[in-house]
Amino acid sequence: MLYALFLTFLVNSPLLEVETSSSEFPDNFLFGVATASYQIEGGWNTSGKGENIWDHLVHTYPERIKDRSTGDISCNSYQYYLEDVSYLTYLGVDFYRFSISWSRLLPTGFSNHINPDGVRYYTDLITHMVRLEIKPMVTLYHWDLPQPLQDLGGWTNPLMANYFEEYANVAFDLWGKYVSYWITFNEPDEVCETGYGKGINAPNINSSGIGDYLCGRTLLLAHARAYHLYNSKYRHRCRGQIGISLSTPWYEPKNKTEEEASERALQMEFGWWANPIFSKKGDYPDIMKERIEKFSQMDNFTASRLPKFTRSEVRLIRGTADFLGLNHYTTNLVSCDEEPPNSTDYRKKDLGVLKQQNPNWEPSSVPWLKVVPWGFRKMLVWIKAQYDNPPIYVTENGFADRGELNDKGRVNYHTAYLRSMLDAIKYDQCNVKAYTIWSLLDNMEWTDGYTVKFGLYFVDFNNPSRRRVAKNSVEFYKVLIQNRQIPVLNLETTPIPMICMNATETTTTTTTTSTEGCI
Repeated sequence: MLYALFLTFLVNSPLLEVETSSSEFPDNFLFGVATASYQIEGGWNTSGKGENIWDHLVHTYPERIKDRSTGDISCNSYQYYLEDVSYLTYLGVDFYRFSISWSRLLPTGFSNHINPDGVRYYTDLITHMVRLEIKPMVTLYHWDLPQPLQDLGGWTNPLMANYFEEYANVAFDLWGKYVSYWITFNEPDEVCETGYGKGINAPNINSSGIGDYLCGRTLLLAHARAYHLYNSKYRHRCRGQIGISLSTPWYEPKNKTEEEASERALQMEFGWWANPIFSKKGDYPDIMKERIEKFSQMDNFTASRLPKFTRSEVRLIRGTADFLGLNHYTTNLVSCDEEPPNSTDYRKKDLGVLKQQNPNWEPSSVPWLKVVPWGFRKMLVWIKAQYDNPPIYVTENGFADRGELNDKGRVNYHTAYLRSMLDAIKYDQCNVKAYTIWSLLDNMEWTDGYTVKFGLYFVDFNNPSRRRVAKNSVEFYKVLIQNRQIPVLNLETTPIPMICMNATETTTTTTTTSTEGCI
């Protein structure tokens, strides 16, 4: 009844218009939204779930989180997952990208103990989606390693590749017949460089140019082993696809003399992960191996700080993806900036570039995210040229604000980035198959806590029931998916029907800027 009333309003109002100029998507193009387990689930220590590295970080070092918050409850999607699925239905998405909490499924990290409640929770979520014809896109690892495995060295321990393969086998066996798309890892650069190099994200290890490279080697081997496991044991009967999600900004030369810096940044940041999997030769990019070898020798290391792959390992990793998952948000300007010889920030020395942004670019609520849609197209074209035009699923693209319901900035951002992506598809023949908005819900944004909002739905984190409220961007995305065209949203003159939901009540209020009556 609620949806029928809203659609009647929508059809008879000037709220949305569909553009008629080059804004149509291919018929088989897929649209979805994304979340991650730690960021939305809550239920951090209930029903047999084990501790993960983010649980450990926020409880042991609360000062590391901007607002000293935790993901202990977050959106409480552990309780309200059926409500979340109702939003997917309302939006009309083709797929929902979410992640499995390794610690909820395997509390100790090892496959000898499977948590029945973890099996129940994800089985209920997945089967409910499938009944509603929403395809699950499941991420196996979205940053939340079981703490017992971190106590053994985490991703710097080569045996983690074995443990990850065993975990993947449990997930494939339980849900392979339902899941259309598997993603092994989300943003390995953040896992390794930010977690094991810069000491910002969990597990907060500051080992620049050493720990991050050890982590990267193990993670790429773990990815390959999971891929080959699926390929040999499950693909013939489950008929799904498996890939990896890599994140990158576009690296634009600061001026015409800085093209070398741009290419170096692309190779040593994005190519670090993409080259071993998607290039014809495999292995790390040559420039990455050469620079790290050179600076390792200069700093009196007896071998390169970048641990080498054997020939058999190069072959094992090469070609291990059915699609390239791309997380893209913004663009950086880059220029050459070699570190002093005595610097111990080895990763920064290896890279040798300065990353900046134009202060005149449109901002978001976080300093690193500027609105630069033309960089999206350039990134897609670079991937096409570098890796022989692989199938690309855009697995994250989103805009940060402070939680406004009239989220005009988010609508404008997605409009501009979708147009840029369409140009790459139509005029550059980039093989882009899917687009995913980050995120379905406002959530716990890692070290930013709840100070930053990416969601299509506002979440009231002060309300025990974690009431959700649809932002204006919900209607933008809904109409886009329905019409398979980019709509024009008139946010200035038309009242917005606000949909407020939680597990026990649903109300509709018409408003422009206030949430009164809903929160």
